[in-house]
Amino acid sequence: MEYIYGALLLHSAGKEIDEENLKKVLTDAGVNADDARLKSLLESMKGVNIDEVLKNASAAPVAAAPAKEEKKAEKKEEKKEAKKEETDSDAMAGLGSLFG
Repeated sequence: MEYIYGALLLHSAGKEIDEENLKKVLTDAGVNADDARLKSLLESMKGVNIDEVLKNASAAPVAAAPAKEEKKAEKKEEKKEAKKEETDSDAMAGLGSLFG
């Protein structure tokens, strides 16, 4: 994660995200920079519009939160309905034994 944070820091500062700058940011932060990981990150970031990714990432969690709450509410309703059905069937079974 430090590598991605370093790249985001360079991006927000308006600096070029290259191996030299990223390595300097990581080293200044006290991270032992691994050249292979640096190259891998830089290669995977080629052609990526960071501003667009950040814009989409900030919108996604807000939209997902209500969906989770709705699912929880549905599950609670299902549990209540299941309990009610069990109670009704238990009562009917008891009445059936009276007329045996």
